[in-house]
Amino acid sequence: MKWSPTPEIIRQSNIYRIMRELGFERYADFYRWSITEREKFWETATKALGILFRKSYERVLDLGEGVERPRWYAGARMNIADSLFGAPAGQAAIRYASERDGTLREIGYCDLEVLTGDILYSLRRAGLKPGDYVGIDMPMTPLAVAVYIAALRGGFPTVTVADSFSPEEIGRRFAIAEPRVVFTRDYLYRGGKRIPLYEKLVQARAPRCVVVRTDDVELREGDMFWDDFLEAAGERQENTEANPMDTITVLFSSGTTSEPKAIPWNHTTAVKSAADGFFHHDIHPGDTVAWPTNLGWMMGPWLIFATLINRGTIALFDGIPTGEDFVRFVQDARVNMLGVVPALVRAWKNLPEWKWDWSAVKVFSSTGETSHPRDMAWLMQVAGGRPVIEYCGGTEIGGGYVTSTVVQDNFPSTFSTPALGSEFVILDEQFRPADAGEVFLIPPTMGLSVALLNKDHHQTYYAGLPKYEGKTLRRHGDYLVRMENGYFRVMGRTDDSMNLGGIKVGAGQLEEVINRHANVKESAAVAVSPPEGGPARLVVFAVVYRPEAVEDLKRELQQAIREKLNPLFKIHRLVLRERLPRTASGKIMRRVLRKAYREQYGE
Repeated sequence: MKWSPTPEIIRQSNIYRIMRELGFERYADFYRWSITEREKFWETATKALGILFRKSYERVLDLGEGVERPRWYAGARMNIADSLFGAPAGQAAIRYASERDGTLREIGYCDLEVLTGDILYSLRRAGLKPGDYVGIDMPMTPLAVAVYIAALRGGFPTVTVADSFSPEEIGRRFAIAEPRVVFTRDYLYRGGKRIPLYEKLVQARAPRCVVVRTDDVELREGDMFWDDFLEAAGERQENTEANPMDTITVLFSSGTTSEPKAIPWNHTTAVKSAADGFFHHDIHPGDTVAWPTNLGWMMGPWLIFATLINRGTIALFDGIPTGEDFVRFVQDARVNMLGVVPALVRAWKNLPEWKWDWSAVKVFSSTGETSHPRDMAWLMQVAGGRPVIEYCGGTEIGGGYVTSTVVQDNFPSTFSTPALGSEFVILDEQFRPADAGEVFLIPPTMGLSVALLNKDHHQTYYAGLPKYEGKTLRRHGDYLVRMENGYFRVMGRTDDSMNLGGIKVGAGQLEEVINRHANVKESAAVAVSPPEGGPARLVVFAVVYRPEAVEDLKRELQQAIREKLNPLFKIHRLVLRERLPRTASGKIMRRVLRKAYREQYGE
């Protein structure tokens, strides 16, 4: 199946408008210009997005410290929150509903600005100063968005944690970036079940909590309810002025060890997110944008910046996005750009009957895991023939490095282009150019991380890599295939991290939990992508003391992963081995395990 843009779709696209302003006729020429004239491209993007500055930049890009540590908007003073409220005051900033109450509600831009001002005033009254961290462990609700923006306005970097994490994982993250106060909710409501959330914060020994109350709950000494925390400001609150490279958010991405990487986003990272929304997702003023996500994942902050900077409306649903309630919400909210992870599409396909009107959808987008062409072809037809923008990047990128556009033909589960302003190369194991191999990014581009809180940034991304045609390479870890038509497919990870259920997790994190079982000597967790395409599957190789009762062991390991890490991580197969293959230095050879698995099981 192929989707082709009509001349009208092309003419109305953001990409076409900018191309015409710059005198380009072909997208390929526009992309090439975006990487050969990076500073001019990002200046063009900055102006197209209407980014506001307190003091204008001396130059868009300063490479005085090298490509590993670029200074974007050198000499400028800004707060990206200034650029979030450019839409008409009466326009809806957020449209939302929940599975407990399907009523569709709205918050206007003016009301959202007032609410974030009240939260900012209350944070300042609580004694927080610019640079103090604010934790957020909440479902993606209007209040969560408002807290995030209020902290941004005040110069308080947020430490965001997904509401699905266990107390152990919450505590680990708050130990890396220590918040002075944490915002949470007493309970989650999912599929008719009431799930404790604040209780997990208590078990994690989180700092002082502000709790949004939905039911009866007893607080720790020192914690307080939302209604007791929030106080009307009474006057407009001024945003804190900052350096463009100052941290605004700390997000966590799994590495190859048990400790997650703590990745700081700065004010310019938000511009990368908004630029991808503008160019590749074609978000226009007034568009309604939905992406089931959480502030603990990069797509949560991405959704805020890509929508509000582009003067759109964020659509939020508090509940399980796999069922009819969410599908109806997409219809009733008149969503124009709908983001998914492939697992959602498979769930929607299995609904008994498709009876909803998604004709308002203009563009879909898919990220988080490898998609299956059949699923994406089905999704394209649901709204009467709409493109699916495949979108792949990472927390340390602030958006995507390979994606699609609405001005090019769209084939299910394929990427048509590197992201504008971004460049990469595919290399084999000998670092030679290849049509299938590991992706290496070529910096600089806005959005790429320049520091890690708990690891050596240079060692993580740059150390030991050769130059490519005189250019610095940055490791990323995806395995990419260039197809005959020049499009791309992402086939999973080449390193020890993986995407499971749309969530990136390190093999070390899984193995740390698995190895606690009394019957497990050692283990190796690998992700195996089906040969026909589709999401990666978790395969666990284990050396055990007693090989009997394999299914019982698998069930017990699954339960441990559910409790200690995330219930979305499912063991596809448990494979027992007498020993694990290792290198001379003792490192487990996961590629050998993956190859042996495919040969044995044909998967």
